[in-house]
Amino acid sequence: MTAPVRTRSSADLIRAEEPVLAHNYHPLPVVVARAEGTWVEDVEGRRYLDMLAGYSALNFGHRHPALIEAAHRQLDTLTLTSRAFHNDRLAEFAESLAELTGLDMVLPMNTGAEAVESGIKVARKWAYEVKGVPADRATIVVAAGNFHGRTTTIVSFSTDPEARGGFGPFTPGFRVVPYNDLAALEAAVDETTAAVLIEPIQGEAGVLIPDEGYLRGVREVTRRAGCLFIADEIQSGLGRTGRTLAVEHEDVMPDAVLLGKALGGGIVPVSAVVARREVLSVLRPGEHGSTFGGNPLAAAVGSAVVELLRTGEFQQRAAELGVVLRDGLTALVGRGVLGFRARGLWAGVDIDPAIGTGREISRRLMDRGILVKDTHGSTIRLAPPLTVTAAELRSALGTLGEVLRVGS
Repeated sequence: MTAPVRTRSSADLIRAEEPVLAHNYHPLPVVVARAEGTWVEDVEGRRYLDMLAGYSALNFGHRHPALIEAAHRQLDTLTLTSRAFHNDRLAEFAESLAELTGLDMVLPMNTGAEAVESGIKVARKWAYEVKGVPADRATIVVAAGNFHGRTTTIVSFSTDPEARGGFGPFTPGFRVVPYNDLAALEAAVDETTAAVLIEPIQGEAGVLIPDEGYLRGVREVTRRAGCLFIADEIQSGLGRTGRTLAVEHEDVMPDAVLLGKALGGGIVPVSAVVARREVLSVLRPGEHGSTFGGNPLAAAVGSAVVELLRTGEFQQRAAELGVVLRDGLTALVGRGVLGFRARGLWAGVDIDPAIGTGREISRRLMDRGILVKDTHGSTIRLAPPLTVTAAELRSALGTLGEVLRVGS
């Protein structure tokens, strides 16, 4: 990377945001101007190793050459038609994504929250038309600690007070049960249940990994009850955990999978509901849509993402480098780290609160050239691009160790 042209300092730019941007985020005080691979630069030219990867939106690193080329090529021809017309890129994208996931049909959208909202609508429609649930009686079972987005419907079944506070009245039709509790889930399912919607790994909650057999149990409960199993793989999917989908760790096939983040390659927002034909076939023209969903630019980038995953190279990298990550974190347990949960290149790390909050630790790492993000309390998340090297991982973990020693 060449140094960016300096116009305004980081401090000036941060101050400039204060009066004009809604305060719905509390970012770390770094102003990124350029990025390539696993590294970013701020406006002063300082370099940082990105260990967050846009909450998994940058699984293939910043500006991956194959993805940039696909975007440039498409920009020269066609970017948007709306779904009022066909475009020449959408069929290829849908076919390749369905094949990658082992499912049948694709509903293209833009953001992860849109994919979740779409999945909810489809599940309800399916319940009325296929399962025979009486009109307006359909329920969806979800897990406590979930993070599926921040729309008014989605926060209606959040258990996070910050996400819910001040945004009611809430949308009915959801039953919340403890995560990783099959007995509670089974007790909540009845003849009105359209679907069970869960994250195979709860990312925002601190990378919570359920017990072995939980996902198979969810699949069995939903099969017996005649309802859908919808897996939200927006953060966990597309190589992050060492498999294409996190549900593959238990050889489970949901009825529908929700994808986003990495599907757009860190270039454009792309999301999708990918499902069995019986499920998505309930939609008819006019019942759901999106002006930008499935646009040619998004389809071109999404197809390039699928092509990167087709060989299994990135899934293998995540699995192999995940061992490096786990080994490095294991060495820090008892030395400022109380415990951690990791799968592939994704970890939630619980820091001793006596050393600092998650945000304080993130700030100290930023000062030393490592970018991570906190979640609740003293937990930080690590989710580097799948292009990270073993040396970069060890360096980041070494820096974390230094920060913990200084803070103790």
